[in-house]
Amino acid sequence: MKLRVLLTVCLALIAASAIAQEPHPFSVHDMLAMDRVGSPVVSPDGEWAAFTVRSTDLEANRSRTDIWLASTDGKTVKRLTTHEAGDWNPVWCLNGHLFFLSTRGGSTQIWAIDPAGGEATAMTDLPLDVGGFTVVPELRSFLLTMEVYPGLGVQGTLDRDAAIEADPATGMVYDELMFRHWDTWEDGKRSHLFLFGGETGEYIDLMPDLDTDVPTRPWGGFEEIAVAPGAEEIIFTAKILPGSQPAWSTDYDIYAVKTDGSGDMRCLTEQNEAWDTEPVFTPDGKTLVYLAMDRPDFEADRFHLELMDWATGEMRRLDVVYTPGEDDLGFDRTLDLSPHGLQFSSDNRTAYFTAGCLGQRSLFKVDTKNAKVTRIHKMGRHSGLQLLKGRIMFGLQHLQSPTELHTIKTGGSDLKQITDLNGDKLAQTLMGEPEQFTFRGWNDELVFAYVVKPHDWTAEKAAAGQKWPVTFLVHGGPQGSFGNDFHYRWNPQAYVGAGFTTVAVDFHGSTGYGQDFTDAISGHWGDRPLEDLEKGLAAALENYPWMDGERVVASGASYGGYMINWMHGQPFGRNFRAFVCHDGNLDERMAYFDTEELWFPEWEHGGTPWAPGSGYGTYNPADYVQNWHVPTLVAHGALDYRVVDTQGLSTFTALRRQGVPARLLYFPDENHWVLKPRNSIQWHDEVMGWLTRWTE
Repeated sequence: MKLRVLLTVCLALIAASAIAQEPHPFSVHDMLAMDRVGSPVVSPDGEWAAFTVRSTDLEANRSRTDIWLASTDGKTVKRLTTHEAGDWNPVWCLNGHLFFLSTRGGSTQIWAIDPAGGEATAMTDLPLDVGGFTVVPELRSFLLTMEVYPGLGVQGTLDRDAAIEADPATGMVYDELMFRHWDTWEDGKRSHLFLFGGETGEYIDLMPDLDTDVPTRPWGGFEEIAVAPGAEEIIFTAKILPGSQPAWSTDYDIYAVKTDGSGDMRCLTEQNEAWDTEPVFTPDGKTLVYLAMDRPDFEADRFHLELMDWATGEMRRLDVVYTPGEDDLGFDRTLDLSPHGLQFSSDNRTAYFTAGCLGQRSLFKVDTKNAKVTRIHKMGRHSGLQLLKGRIMFGLQHLQSPTELHTIKTGGSDLKQITDLNGDKLAQTLMGEPEQFTFRGWNDELVFAYVVKPHDWTAEKAAAGQKWPVTFLVHGGPQGSFGNDFHYRWNPQAYVGAGFTTVAVDFHGSTGYGQDFTDAISGHWGDRPLEDLEKGLAAALENYPWMDGERVVASGASYGGYMINWMHGQPFGRNFRAFVCHDGNLDERMAYFDTEELWFPEWEHGGTPWAPGSGYGTYNPADYVQNWHVPTLVAHGALDYRVVDTQGLSTFTALRRQGVPARLLYFPDENHWVLKPRNSIQWHDEVMGWLTRWTE
C-alpha cells in the first residue's frame, strides 16, 4: 500500500513538473527575465572577454549590472563580480587584471580585480563620481570623466553644490538654450576629461574652462575619445558653440587637447560644420580615422570615413558603399552605408564595422586602400566588435533572441556562439517566426517589412481557415528601423504572446536602405511614409491570408505616435479597430516650441515655424482631429522633453471631448521611454489589454 502511494505521489510530481515546464507564450515577464549582455572587451592575451550582464530586480524595481568572463573559445563562461552594488565598464590592464566602475564604495569609482580570483580593491577615491574611464598605459594613468562647473574645478564644484543645497530658494535661472535635454534640466555642470595617476597621483582637468560635455550628451560614450600616439594628446568629440546655438546646430567637431594640463587645444575638423565623431587611430598610430557627415544640422545624414595623416594633416575621404547580393530580396542598387564602431586590424588598412543594412545591423569590413566593402555576417543586430587572432567577437541579437556573444572568422565562416545565458529561458517561451517581405511603395520603390507569425501558427491551421488579429507597428525616428533585433520596449514577440501577429514596415525615411531612401521623408512626414504603410498593410494581408483584415490594430511611439495621430485623421484610419499612441506629437507647430533639439524639426519641416515656406502645417494631426473615431490608448512620460507630455495630454483631450473611447496612461517618472521594470509591466499590460479588448 505504501509503495502504491509513493508511486502515485512520484507520478504526480513528475506530471506537475512537466506542466510547469510547458512552454508558454512570450510576455513582458519573460522579456524582463532576460540577461542583457553588453560591453565585451578582450584581454591583452586574447584568451578572455570581460562583459557586462544586466539583470532585472523586480522587488527593487531596478536593474543591476555585473561583470562576467568568457573564454574566447567558448569553453568557459563565469560570473566575476557578485556585489549587490552595480559593476560595469570593464577595462583590461596590460598585466591581465581588470578595472571596472562600481558603486560598492558609496560613490562611482574605479575598482580592480584579478580575474583569477580574489577581492576587488578601490583604485580611486575621488570626491566626485567617475562617469567613465579608460587606461593610458604610456602615462600610467586613468583617463576619466567627472562633472564639474566650468572654471571652478573639483573643489569649487563641491563648494557650489553645498551652497545650492543650503539655499532654501529653488528657482532655476537660464539665459540660453538648451535649458533641458532629453530628460534632465541643465544645472551648469559639464562632463570634463581628467587624467588621474601618473607620477603625482593627482587628477588634472584637461579642459578646465570649457563649457561643453565630453562625452557628448545624452548618448555619447568613450567611443568619442581616442589617445594619440605617445599619449601627448587626447582626441575627443565635442560641440563648442556660443550662446544658444547648440540647440539648433549639429556641428560636433573633433578636438585634440594636450595631456600636460596646459589646456592647449586645437580643432581638427573646423572646416566641416556637420557632425564629426568616433575618432580612432590605426594600430601603427600613423592615421586618425573618424566618421563625418556632409550636411550641417541634419542628424540623420550618413557617415563616411575621413582619414587624416597624423604627421602631415593630409586628409582623404572614403565613402562606404556596398553592393547587395542575391540573398537581399531583390534589392537592385548599390547601398551607401553609415558605419559605426570601427576596429582596425593589424594590417592598418582593414576596418571592421557595423551598419544598418536592409532591416539588419550587419557586420562588414572595408579595405581603406581600395574602398572595397565586404559583408561578413548578415542577419541580426551586431554590436561591440572586438578583434581576435583571425576572428571577430561581437554581440548578436535577433527577433527571437537577446544579445549573446559570438565569434566568426574574418572571412565570414565558422560562426560560433560563445555565451548562452538566455537559452534555457527562451526554451520555455513560445515565440513567433519572423519573416521579411518586400513590396512596391511610394514612387514604385522597393520597401522592406517584417512579419512575425503567431506563436501557435501552423500551415495546417492556416490552411484550415484559422485567422489571427494583426498589430501594425510603426517605428519612431522617423529615421529608424523596425528590423531584426530583440527590443526591450517595442518587441513584436510581446504582441505575438498576446495572441497577435505583427507587421512592421520600414517606410521611406527608414535607415539601412541608402541615404536617398532616408532623405525621402524630410518635408513629407504625412504622404510618402503613409503611402508605404497603406501599401505595406495591403501587401501583408494579401501575402498572408491567415491574417484577419477585419481585426487590425496599430501601435507606435515617437514619430510612430505622430503617425498614429496622423493616420487617425486620414481615410486609412478606417482600417483599424484600435490605436496605441505613445509619446507622439499632436501639433507639430507647438511641438517645435516645446522640444529641445531644434535642429531636428527645423530640418524636417524646412526652417522655423515663423519662416516663410516652412511645413509645420502641411501634415499636422491637430488639424484633422475632427475625423477621429478609433478607440485610442495614449501613453506618455512626464520626463519626456523631446516630445513633451502636453502633446499626449492634448491627444487624450481631443479624443474624449469628441466622445471617442480612450484611455490615458501617464508615467510621472519616465522619459521618452518606459524603463523601470514595474512600469514596463504596467505599460505592456495596458497596451495588450487595450488591443485585445477591441479585437475580441
